[in-house]
Amino acid sequence: MVQDTPVTRRLSELGIEHTLHIHDKPLRSLEQAAAERGLQNEQIVRSLLFRLADHTYILVLVAGPGKVTWSNLRKAVGVRRLTTADNDEVLKITGYPPGAVSPIGLKQPLRILADRGLADQEIISIGAGIKNAGVILRMDDLLSAIEIELVDVMEGRE
Repeated sequence: MVQDTPVTRRLSELGIEHTLHIHDKPLRSLEQAAAERGLQNEQIVRSLLFRLADHTYILVLVAGPGKVTWSNLRKAVGVRRLTTADNDEVLKITGYPPGAVSPIGLKQPLRILADRGLADQEIISIGAGIKNAGVILRMDDLLSAIEIELVDVMEGRE
């Protein structure tokens, strides 16, 4: 049984209280992840990697069920063009496999943006760096651990 991951090791180094949740069965949905972690769908944080026209990357954190509004994201980043990174790019740039990406312990420094609505959540769950797992922690602790720009990128926040 996995006891820690690169994410939990880094959080421990930072002195941040957290819980690693390993799922008994493969994850099939956001709803399953939330239910098994004892959380609401909005508390599950998806980490999405985007490639900019200049071939740099940004990581965007959004509440599980939400959808990114492209125009809001382009405006927040200050670009006219961006695309989602493919699975190979996700692993190469973040060091984590798709579906397990975390804003903690990235392979290389990235600009990290988070939808402002996430700051309303006291407790969240981020990727653990391994499949079928999540790390539960306080949102305030995540904000203190890494540099995150809070922006309005979700649908309905135009």
